[in-house]
Amino acid sequence: METDTKIQLENFATFKHATITFNKELAVAVITATNTYIPMDEFKNIFLEAEKLILKEKITKLVFDKRALKIFHQPSMEWYFIEWKDKMYNFGLTKHRKLLPNDKIFRESVKIGREKIMREHPNLNIQRLDIQYFEHFEDALTK
Repeated sequence: METDTKIQLENFATFKHATITFNKELAVAVITATNTYIPMDEFKNIFLEAEKLILKEKITKLVFDKRALKIFHQPSMEWYFIEWKDKMYNFGLTKHRKLLPNDKIFRESVKIGREKIMREHPNLNIQRLDIQYFEHFEDALTK
C-alpha cells in the first residue's frame, strides 16, 4: 500500500496480512492492512504486538489503514473495540485514525458495526476516544 506522506515511519513488525510502523516524535503507530482480509487470529496478534510498541514508545495515536481490505469481519471489529481499544485507553492511546477502502458496502458495515458496539457497550472507555476517519494518509497522521 502506497503511503502518501513525507513523514518518516520506522518498521516495527511485519505480518502476513499487515505491517506495524511508527514515528516516535509524533507518538503515532500505524497498522497497515496489506491484504484483502486479515484472519482473526492474526488480527489479534497484530494488535497485541502493537500493544508492546504503544507501551514502550508511549504512543498516543494509532492510524489503522484498512484501504487494502475487501472483507469486513464483525467479530474482529468487536474484539478490537470492546477489548483492545478499551484496555489501551488506560495506557494513553486515545486517538484513533482510520483510513477505509473506497467501498460503500465496507464503509456502511463499519458504520453499522460501530454504532451497534457503542449502543451495546455504553460504559466502555471507547465512548471517550477521539476516533476520526480520513481519506488521506498524511491527514490521518497529523490531525
